[in-house]
Amino acid sequence: MNVSRTAVEHEKLIAQLEPSLGRLAARGIVRSYRKNTIILNEGEPGDSLFVLLQGQVKVYATDENGREITYGMIQAGDYFGEMSLDGAPRSASVMTLEPCLCALVVRSAVQQHLAEEPAFALQLVTQVIRRARAATETARQMALLDVYGRVIHTLEGEQGPASMQMPVQLTQITHQQIASRVGASREMVSRLLKDLEKGGYVELGIKRITLKKKLPARW
Repeated sequence: MNVSRTAVEHEKLIAQLEPSLGRLAARGIVRSYRKNTIILNEGEPGDSLFVLLQGQVKVYATDENGREITYGMIQAGDYFGEMSLDGAPRSASVMTLEPCLCALVVRSAVQQHLAEEPAFALQLVTQVIRRARAATETARQMALLDVYGRVIHTLEGEQGPASMQMPVQLTQITHQQIASRVGASREMVSRLLKDLEKGGYVELGIKRITLKKKLPARW
């Protein structure tokens, strides 16, 4: 009875997906992951795609010194792991930020889905291009902007359109998460945010940052 109930719950989650993606997810095996579980490891061989049915994950990389750079977050209703469908090693690691459910679809099943639903192939290519552009933008920021520039770019990116009225409250964001996104230490990010708070630009809370007015281009 429990297995049947679980299967029904999985079917409901799959039914909530965009139709073509839902049909792809139905070709896979549903797996559950605890919070802070590393699903994919950078550099490891990969031949599968993951459709995220429930939860949130982060995509990141680390260097030889253990420093981390976060490329982005993926929410339920999206997928990841598509970059290694060519048989190459994984280009980034993926960790769960909360309990997650994923449909693991092996490469042969993905290929069959693409053959049967060519329109999804265009969606897949568009996704790859979008994520490649995001990675390029991250690399550009790391090369051309100082730490402060990367911090304000991250904060302003979180708030959405530049025309948004102040104040803007950013929730569920920590100093460590910002540090991981900009490739800096948490201590440095905390110092910058404290300085901005003293200047009246932001208000800091627990997992919350309120942007009170437009951040200065330089500090």
